[in-house]
Amino acid sequence: METNNSSFKFWLGVFVIVGLALFVGGIFVIGKQKNMFNPVFKISSKFYNVSGLQVGNKVRFSGINVGTVDRIMIVNDSTVLVDMLIRKEIQKFIKTDCVGSIGSEGIIGDRVLNISQSEGNQPMVEADAMLQSSEPIETDAIMASIQMTADNTASITKDFSEIARNINKGNGTLARLIRDPSLAKDLGQTINNLKKSSKGLDENMEAAKSNFLLRGYFKKKERKAREKKEKAEEKRQEELKQKRKKSEK
Repeated sequence: METNNSSFKFWLGVFVIVGLALFVGGIFVIGKQKNMFNPVFKISSKFYNVSGLQVGNKVRFSGINVGTVDRIMIVNDSTVLVDMLIRKEIQKFIKTDCVGSIGSEGIIGDRVLNISQSEGNQPMVEADAMLQSSEPIETDAIMASIQMTADNTASITKDFSEIARNINKGNGTLARLIRDPSLAKDLGQTINNLKKSSKGLDENMEAAKSNFLLRGYFKKKERKAREKKEKAEEKRQEELKQKRKKSEK
């Protein structure tokens, strides 16, 4: 009987010690997540839609966890107020021009509130200040855009498959050009003829310029082109002078 009683007391003691250890560990973990053991300050930001953000979610600055979301409150039908608790040591890095935006950990991870870095020498943000905000992009909108892109890609692939099928069957001009060597040869000959015709046209134009009856016409045309080019150059030089005068002032 005494052996059983001693064994019961032993296991009861073990159970109590383990329970206390788990309790203390739980308080430590929760306190660390809520920044209970570090001095903190509060800042807020307003959003139209928090997109699934919850109290207790992480707040990040430069990709580092610096605080937690302390409270989410609906102000009116178009505004949601989000309060953040940030570690006091981070306050000197957060400036008045920083922007709060809602993102996620990975593609389908928990929501996080990201604070952007400052873009200039702005003053440090004060406690209880209101940060600017950037509205999050909804996952549904992203998925709808991806679905639309996938549908368009499938449609284009179908069209290309149809074109390839017609070419293999010999339907259409392109298929005839690919499959019929004589047609390709005729097309090549046509292109050569066009080149020869173009060369002959250039020669005729040169001959026309040498003709005394048309020589005046072509000289007048060249003179107009030269005058137009000279005017454009004068205008460019004048603009350069104006720019130099402005820069000297």
